[in-house]
Amino acid sequence: VLHHHAHASALAGEHPDISGWLVFTWDGVGYGGDGTLWGGEALLGAPGRWKRVASFRPFKLVGGDKAGREPWRSAAALMWGEDRPWDPGVPGAQLAESAWRHDTGVHETSAAGRLFDAAAALVTGRKSASFEGQGPMELEALAGGTGKPLPLPLSEDDKGIWRADWAQLLTMLNDESIEPRQRAADFHASMAQSAIDQAMHLATGHRFEAVGLSGGVFQNRALSEAIRSGLAARGIDVRLHERVPANDGGLCFGQIIESLALSHSAAGEGMLRP
Repeated sequence: VLHHHAHASALAGEHPDISGWLVFTWDGVGYGGDGTLWGGEALLGAPGRWKRVASFRPFKLVGGDKAGREPWRSAAALMWGEDRPWDPGVPGAQLAESAWRHDTGVHETSAAGRLFDAAAALVTGRKSASFEGQGPMELEALAGGTGKPLPLPLSEDDKGIWRADWAQLLTMLNDESIEPRQRAADFHASMAQSAIDQAMHLATGHRFEAVGLSGGVFQNRALSEAIRSGLAARGIDVRLHERVPANDGGLCFGQIIESLALSHSAAGEGMLRP
C-alpha cells in the first residue's frame, strides 16, 4: 500500500458517506511508486482506486532523510533549482551543492512539507531542527495578519499530472523589505490558494463529492481552515480528520482500509469505521 494512498484511505474510512473523493495528501515525503518521493499530491477516487491527478513541481533534494532535520536543504534545493545563488552558511553546504549539481545522492520530490521547510529556512533563518516539522510550526506561529496569496501557475506534465509551480514564491520569501510575519502569512495564503485552485481546476474535468485534507502538513490549522473556508465558499464540501490523526499516526488505519478495498471487487466494500 503506497504511503499517500493510505493517508487518503484513512480519511475516507472516517467518512464512509463519501464515495468519490479528491484528497490532498501533503506531508514530508513518502515513496510514490514512480521512483520519486511524493508529499504534495492530489488523489482522485476512493480506497482501492486512487489516481494521482495533481502535485507540485518536483525539485531535487540532496541529503535524503537529513532534510527533515535540516530545512536549509529544502531551501537550497529551491534556490539552486531556480539558479539563485544562496549560501546556507552551514558546514557541508558546498559539498551538498556539488552533489546536487552532479545529481549525486539526490532524490526528486514534490513534497509540500519540504516547501514549508524551505519557507521556514528563508523567512526565519532556521537551518536545523530538533524534530521534523519544527520550522513549519514556527512559521505558522509567526504568520500574522491577512496573507496575500501569490498564484502558483498550473501546467500539465507529460504524464497528465497537473503541477503547481512554486518558483515565484522565492522572490517574496527572500524579500527582507517585507516583515517576516507578513512573508509567513503570504506563504500560507499562497499554499492554501494553490489547493483551492487545483481543486477548482480539477472539478471542471472530474467528478467528486468532497475534497479531503490528509497528511502531516494539515495539522497546520491555519492552512487547513483557509482551504476549507475557501472551497466551502465555492460550494465544495471539505472533510478533515476527526478521530484519526492527519499525520502518520493514521497510516495503520488507512492501510487497513486500502487493503480491504483492494481485496474486494467493489471499491469501499468492507469499510471499517474507527
